[in-house]
Amino acid sequence: MAAQSFLEQRLDASTWPIAIGDIVVLLAFLLVGTLEHWPLELILADPTIYLYAAGPFVLGWIVCAPLVGAYSPGGGSAPNSSIPLAIRSWIPAAIVGLIVRVVAVPDRGFDPIFAAIMLVGGAVVLAGWRFLYFKLR
Repeated sequence: MAAQSFLEQRLDASTWPIAIGDIVVLLAFLLVGTLEHWPLELILADPTIYLYAAGPFVLGWIVCAPLVGAYSPGGGSAPNSSIPLAIRSWIPAAIVGLIVRVVAVPDRGFDPIFAAIMLVGGAVVLAGWRFLYFKLR
């Protein structure tokens, strides 16, 4: 039998419901944050506002989560493995998002309070979602 590639070892097809939920809760979390600074009417009139807010962090998640193992064979089997993997995946994903945001989004500097909110808030919503997933399953 051929050896599995690194990504094949990190991706388990049975974790797709968790992956979809992760993206949905991150998008919701990022929307709530965006709505704290922009009125909904303006976001609906110019969706790039939300794209600039959410895009860097979703990109960070899509890159980091599989590499860290958020969707590995053990990552979707039980909350005691899935929740810590989500948190461990979110930390580098948020850092990537913060870097992309500072570099690619015009007029965005680095704000330590914003960084802390992103790190803690993202970890909380991901952990909460995964906890609910296993409770309701």
